Amino acid sequence: MYRTVKATSGRQIFQPLHTLRAAEKELLPGYHPFEWQPALKSVSTSCHVGIIDGLSGWVASVDDSPTDTVTRRFRYDVALVSALKDLEEEIMEGLRERGLEDSDCTSGFSVMIKESCDGMGDVSEKHGGGPAVPEKAVRFSFTIMSVSIQAEGEDEAITIFQEPKPNSEMSCKPLCLMFVDESDHEMLTSVLGPVKAERNAMKHSRLILSVGGLSRSFRFHFRGTGYDEKMVREMEGLEASGSTYICTLCDSTRAEASHNMTLHSVTRSHDENLERYELWRTNPYSESAEELRDRVKGVSAKPFMETQPTLDALHCDIGNATEFYKIFQDEIGEVYHKANPSREQRRSWRAALDKQLRKKMKLKPVMRMNGNYARKLMTREAVEAVCELVRSEERQEALRELMGLYIQMKPVWRSTCPAKECPDQLCRYSFNSQRFAELLSTVFKYRYDGKITNYLHKTLAHVPEIVERDGSIGAWASEGNESGNKLFRRFRKMNARQSKTFELEDVL
Repeated sequence: MYRTVKATSGRQIFQPLHTLRAAEKELLPGYHPFEWQPALKSVSTSCHVGIIDGLSGWVASVDDSPTDTVTRRFRYDVALVSALKDLEEEIMEGLRERGLEDSDCTSGFSVMIKESCDGMGDVSEKHGGGPAVPEKAVRFSFTIMSVSIQAEGEDEAITIFQEPKPNSEMSCKPLCLMFVDESDHEMLTSVLGPVKAERNAMKHSRLILSVGGLSRSFRFHFRGTGYDEKMVREMEGLEASGSTYICTLCDSTRAEASHNMTLHSVTRSHDENLERYELWRTNPYSESAEELRDRVKGVSAKPFMETQPTLDALHCDIGNATEFYKIFQDEIGEVYHKANPSREQRRSWRAALDKQLRKKMKLKPVMRMNGNYARKLMTREAVEAVCELVRSEERQEALRELMGLYIQMKPVWRSTCPAKECPDQLCRYSFNSQRFAELLSTVFKYRYDGKITNYLHKTLAHVPEIVERDGSIGAWASEGNESGNKLFRRFRKMNARQSKTFELEDVL
């Protein structure tokens, strides 16, 4: 939709919704006919469903408090149909390129979907008088990552469409917008409940849809990877990110992760979390709270929606850059031979670091680390600038080596296809992460004795295994959804009609 409202002048002109509706009806979900075989459980068979109230499909029970929130969404299956029809030309092109006979290819299509969900902080109206109300929103969206086909007599599925820009807001389709705080678990789960129900129904059914003039059947595979750690923990029933159970992929505790930095494997899964929640709920061995918590490894709420155990590349960048920023501060203040520096001292080191980064790197200090700052901070130039403030040459060398290793490792989890884009770094990843861990536990022991940050643990311990399993980490990241958040803000400020009922519809 965003692409089609560009005026010829190159300026974007946002027309009111009804003129868009008339001109571009087929771009909005609810335009194309389709059917499911077997019919979806507890989902209406009607195809022509546009924007619906986000709470419809949610059955309130007697003791539920009424959900007091504004939310709008598309029906999941209708939105998927619309997204597939958008790709109609690409799918047909893919079939032609592979020399597949068009009339033979009517069944056996598989569609891989990336799901993303993210909370946005303050989205309140800025222009009104009076105090800014703390209004928060959550967006849930999906991206069609690939379409493949299992041809007759072939063992391997053939990929006929691969999303070239999986992290662009163009490929990231909004499904549900809600004015809800992502930390309000009850509210979030009640709004996403119907989405989850529709998703589960679609797993066991085939979509029959006309593509390229012939009816074809599609099966969908959903992978919830576009979540930051906070959202993953919430969806999977894990304790919050300050927990001693540091990782959403393995059972390691913070102390274990800081002593053994690289040797861990991915063990957690949605099903296992559900089993552990049952143990937590029933306590069959009548254990004490501590023993029970150790048995379930920090699963203390009911997992709500299945997410794929992976690592979010964007937040990995941000988390690690925050950590490096703190290391730089500590090195400027020579913490390695000082015990407990005062707050004033820390503040002065931070001021010195900010001043230097501003002078040499044109980096303005930020309140909260963001992606752009993180990318600029994690460079050789930034380390050189910091080394000018570090007295000991030995420490300067250690900092340079640490950053050098990080720059070697980073493309492996950032790139869309590491095996093609950075095969050498992929091969050396385990070796580099071993050396990185060695540096942390010797030269920087003052920071990593018994503690380590969540994303640093994942970066060192889990990246090669996830790349081997999924082929990529970067492609499955939450960036597309984050860029969409920016659009949401902009539309809401400038172009949405300023009334709650319309606003979300205009943006969706």
